[in-house]
Amino acid sequence: MKKTIVEQVEAMLDPILEERDYECVDVEFVKEGANWFLRVFVDKEGGITIEDCEWVSRSLEKELDEKDPIEQSYILEVSSPGLDRPLKKDEDFVRYKDEIVDVKLYKAIEKQKEFQGKLVGLQDDHIVIENEAGDLLSFPKDQVAIVRLAVIW
Repeated sequence: MKKTIVEQVEAMLDPILEERDYECVDVEFVKEGANWFLRVFVDKEGGITIEDCEWVSRSLEKELDEKDPIEQSYILEVSSPGLDRPLKKDEDFVRYKDEIVDVKLYKAIEKQKEFQGKLVGLQDDHIVIENEAGDLLSFPKDQVAIVRLAVIW
């Protein structure tokens, strides 16, 4: 059920975002406590503003009201992906090659679930990073919970 809602919302978003050359980073439909949330993360060259998020929200609300793909009540949130942007699409792994990323796994490897390193990219359905020691680490994509741009202070 959740996946089809996300797919439907992504399809509604495509023409809206194309109008202003925005990018859909992610869409989530999740239940937290008693509430359902439809979260849309968008970006554009140079970064997304509050006004951009407001425009996407209003445009998407019209489509959602018209097509009504979600039976239960929910809260719509539109925001930027943040500094620690998640990398999900194959093109993200090309675009952010050589950036420092944080990789979190579903299951620990040698008692470690979190890794950080320079993104080498996707190779044969594996996420490859180079750690500080210069070692290449390869993680099967289906064992990775999330990959995010690292925030280095």
